[in-house]
Amino acid sequence: MNILLINHYAGSPALGMEYRPYYLAREWVRAGHRVQIVAADFSHVRSRQPIAGDETIDGIAYRWLKTPAYQGNGVGRVWNIWCFLSQVWRQTARLVRAFKPDAVIASSTYPMDIWVARRIARQAGARLVFEVHDLWPLSPIELSGMSPKHPFIRLCQAAEDAAYRDADVVVSMLPKVQGHMADHGLDLSKLHLVPNGITPEDWQQEAPPLRDDVARAIAAQRAVGRTVVGYAGSMGLPNALDVLLDAVSRLRDQPMAIVMVGDGHERTRLAQRVADQGLTQVTLLPPIPKAQIPAFLAQIDIAYIGWQRVPIYRFGIAPNKLMDYMMAGCAVLHSVEAGNDPVAESGCGLTVAPENPQAVADGLRQLAALPAAERLAMGGRGRAFVLTHHSYPVLAQRFIAAMQR
Repeated sequence: MNILLINHYAGSPALGMEYRPYYLAREWVRAGHRVQIVAADFSHVRSRQPIAGDETIDGIAYRWLKTPAYQGNGVGRVWNIWCFLSQVWRQTARLVRAFKPDAVIASSTYPMDIWVARRIARQAGARLVFEVHDLWPLSPIELSGMSPKHPFIRLCQAAEDAAYRDADVVVSMLPKVQGHMADHGLDLSKLHLVPNGITPEDWQQEAPPLRDDVARAIAAQRAVGRTVVGYAGSMGLPNALDVLLDAVSRLRDQPMAIVMVGDGHERTRLAQRVADQGLTQVTLLPPIPKAQIPAFLAQIDIAYIGWQRVPIYRFGIAPNKLMDYMMAGCAVLHSVEAGNDPVAESGCGLTVAPENPQAVADGLRQLAALPAAERLAMGGRGRAFVLTHHSYPVLAQRFIAAMQR
């Protein structure tokens, strides 16, 4: 099968997020399929930007289209989206002629890529697949307070409706979307659930050594007998890290430390808050390479992940970070209210209410009080759950099966 994957934000292990397109494509290539990824050469989620043009990474053909840089979610990002989609539109004949796709996947978080994917699929006589990361435009409406009457929201809504109407297959990472999609015209027989996952081989190799500053920070806390709670990932408002700091302020008398690695819009403010409030048991450090995540998680006692309390999570969550935590065998403190909860489903930790510092503090205290062997058993249950339900070799096969129906 020749698979054309349009994902504006696609990345790779060397470039940074988004990783899912790379990991799925790598499995498809290994299974004998040809894969062409079309992506923008600038994305706010990557750690490094590629050079515009064609490139092959681990057997996957990438085409990086030249797009303008931007910051934040304003006009600059909208212009970046327009430049990307207009170039894909103009390359339709070239892509059809050179690649001859059997399936065309629209997968860029925002839904407007369905129109260019539909044009390519129709000219190629290919299957049209719409992959849903988040529900747009509902996400910017409920998370950012955008008006349903805003022109950009109206555009997103028209695209979402077109996707559900015209796609041959709809793949969702979120598990509780059936009602919403049916309300917007989807024949649910087209819907297939393929969540986020991990690649087992990345965890079977010896992890690169942890960066010195992170290793020293953890060792220093252990030297004074503290239980180490770790966080690895983005530091933005959706990650609810203020709730974690509020909880820590309630645990000043506990032998517990927090080590956070990552970057994001809130990192500078959070670091200032730690300094201003004298939260000496909290250490914030710059992000580490993805390859070092297993080494980091192997050295902590408890992994934390939190969310805001927002209605959009009723459709489910699909966090990469949580998959890493579980694959590492960590006991997890999960602060969430959502349509699904892998921590509760697997028994790999505790789930507490979101935006509730006292609940987070109590949960951390409860996990820290457990014997290390019991936390280890929790982590083992999480790892087994991920290997069974969330490994990319399994997920890639499920995706192919959906496209071939």
